[in-house]
Amino acid sequence: MAFNDLTIFSAVRKRLGWLTQRQEVLAQNIANSDTPKYRASDLKPYSFKELIRSESMQLNLKVSEPDHLPGRRKRIRDFSEVTDRRPYETSPDGNSVIIEEQMAKINETQMNHKLTTSIYKKHLLMFKMALGRQ
Repeated sequence: MAFNDLTIFSAVRKRLGWLTQRQEVLAQNIANSDTPKYRASDLKPYSFKELIRSESMQLNLKVSEPDHLPGRRKRIRDFSEVTDRRPYETSPDGNSVIIEEQMAKINETQMNHKLTTSIYKKHLLMFKMALGRQ
């Protein structure tokens, strides 16, 4: 059994994917901070509750007989972006990027990334301890 087949590791992998994609979107916002009429965007918030609900509702079954039901297959979904329709602040040229706000979001993303990777490391250490390989 591979680690990716375990629920906790697939949840961590999805969370890290979301954080990586969010970092890219925020970096793009900062890169376009001087572009006229550019609207800042962000990803929809990551919902662990929704992840657990979707993981428990979907099955990934292997069919060994033609009469068996295959269940619903899991699929990889991209995270959707959200553009703020009414930004808090807009420059005279129509740009809605606030550098301080984007930097705060980048810092939040970095802290969440560190937390998620430490959770991943702790779970790996628990497996090593259980196997007697510290």
